[in-house]
Formats: sequence, C-alpha cells, structure tokens
Amino acid sequence: MTSRGRTPGKGLSGRARRRSTIRRLRAEGRYGPGLREVLPALAGVVVVLCAVAAGLAVGYRVAGAAVPLGALALLVVLGPALVRRHRPLARRRLGFYTAEELAELDAQGLALAVSRMLRRDGWRVLPAPRVQDRPHVRARDGLGQRVEVAFRPVAEPLPDEDPPASARPGRRDLAGAPLRLVVHRGAFSRRDVQWARRQGGVRLIDGSCLTRWAHGTPLHELGESP
Repeated sequence: MTSRGRTPGKGLSGRARRRSTIRRLRAEGRYGPGLREVLPALAGVVVVLCAVAAGLAVGYRVAGAAVPLGALALLVVLGPALVRRHRPLARRRLGFYTAEELAELDAQGLALAVSRMLRRDGWRVLPAPRVQDRPHVRARDGLGQRVEVAFRPVAEPLPDEDPPASARPGRRDLAGAPLRLVVHRGAFSRRDVQWARRQGGVRLIDGSCLTRWAHGTPLHELGESP
C-alpha cells in the first residue's frame, strides 16, 4: 500500500505526534521543563519534607506538643518573608520589571526581559540567532504580525553591523515586513529619530517607553519615542 494521497502526519502514531508537538513547543519556548530537569529538585523537596516530618515526630515524643507548636509559629513568622523574597522572581517571569531591575540587566538579561514582556502581551517568541554577539528577539502574534527587536545604544547600524534581513532590498515576504523595534534604556538622539523615520517600519523604544512597558502597559499602547 502506497502513501500517495495520504495527509502529511496522518500516518504518525499518537506518540510520534506528541513528540513532534513537544519539539515544536520547546523550539518556540512554550514548553515547560522536562521530568529529568525537575526530578532532582522534586527529590530534594521530598527528602526535606520527610526530614521535617521525622524531626517533628521525634520532638513530639521527647518534648510533647511544644515542638510542633513552635515549628508552626516559626513557619507563620518566616512564611511571609519567604513569599516576599520570591515574589519579585515570579513577577519578572510574568514579564513585569521595575526601573531599578531594568537598569541592572546586561544585554542578554534585557533581551530575556523583552521576551517575557512580549509573551505577557500575547506574542509568541521565536528562536532568533545571535548576530555578532548582539542579542535579537523575534516574535509573532496570533494574526501573523511579526516583530524583530534589536538592542543598541544607537539606532543607526554600526559600521561593522549589517541591517536586518527585513531591511535589505530583494524579494518581499508575502506576510509583510515585520515591525522592527530598537530598544535602548537611555534616550535616542535626533539623528536616531531621523534615521528611524527614513527606514520606515522602525519603532524606537527609549528608557521611558521601556519602563512603562515593563510596568504592564501593552506594546501597542506605548506612544512613539520623541
């Protein structure tokens, strides 16, 4: 029996389709960690819980109910502090940053922050190769619109840097040219703004816009940088 006329992927087993879907989601950065990655941490948590339970049981037998009650009181005191300590990490993972946190990021950290903010706004972040050790971020929304993010202190390409592929002359993509963002934690010069206007399809995100974006303002609601 030949496979002529068969729908692509229809002949795959359920396990093969699942593996293919997992590989695609991992490539897009939308799949969580695997079991091998979380198993050591999970085993550590189980060991700690068992040790705590055993310690409380021994303490109850030796000193009575005072030991469990003391442990509960300690948990009540330290619990809120632990939650506050880990809350900023959870907030950053959701794509929310303070101005102080943005100022402390290096180039790779800023690219990661922008990726998280794009995901927060409903964009799907795509794998992007590094160009001359400069981080880039690419994303696509549900309507097929694409965005490319570059991180430079100056909007105009540096002498040793080629313009993005979308800005080079040649055949046009049928889906349309992507929106190009240039992110800078400082302020753009007048020359940068004029360059962006000449290019077309380039949007400058200065420090003020970046801070409002990091605080939760969606990308499409940010005003243009002056």
